[in-house]
Amino acid sequence: MRRVQAVVFDMDGIIVDSEVLWRQTREEFAADHGMTWGTEDQESTMGCNTRMWSQIMVERLDLRAKLGMDPAAIAREIKRRLLAKYQAHLPERKGAIDAVRLAATSYKVALASGSPNELAEYVLKATCLDKIFLATTYGDDIAHGKPAPDIYLDVLRKIGVEPENAVGVEDSGNGIRSLYAAGLGIIAAPGPEFPLSGDILSLADVCITEMTEFTLALVEQVGAAHLIRPC
Repeated sequence: MRRVQAVVFDMDGIIVDSEVLWRQTREEFAADHGMTWGTEDQESTMGCNTRMWSQIMVERLDLRAKLGMDPAAIAREIKRRLLAKYQAHLPERKGAIDAVRLAATSYKVALASGSPNELAEYVLKATCLDKIFLATTYGDDIAHGKPAPDIYLDVLRKIGVEPENAVGVEDSGNGIRSLYAAGLGIIAAPGPEFPLSGDILSLADVCITEMTEFTLALVEQVGAAHLIRPC
């Protein structure tokens, strides 16, 4: 039986219900300039680091030709708009903070978030989770963001835990692919706004619909058996 030593959490969509805000921010930016940002566009960016999602936005909205914006420019604009939304209201996902604190009673806990450093750090300080997580790796810290395994491998290295002894909690397709590639046990916790396809769910060991369903027994179940649980 595998011994679970660590639980690694994603942030956007897991700790904070922010995927909706990311979508709204991009939609508002596009609308302000007479363009459209749709569901498929948004899903293509979920879990990506800044370098990746800013490039996706430039390409999908043709920002170089239309507005003379490169990835660095659109990244600054989206981060500015999103930080303002966070400062007005930080949408903590119900049960998420308690889930991290519960995990910390039995395991090492870490954060692997594709979010820009300044936004992730704001969230951690606002929720006081900066005092709980033993290590963090953000999207800006690595060259290859999710779905590459790098971000999870990096944060596990920081806490001295092998992937086979860790369980990750993710909501997005890119995030679950990242966990699978890194070799961690997987708890899928998609939000209602962004359901996961069957092929993505097949990569997860268990699936929960609310973070209030997170328990230590669930972690042990994933670590011990790697059962596939369809939603």
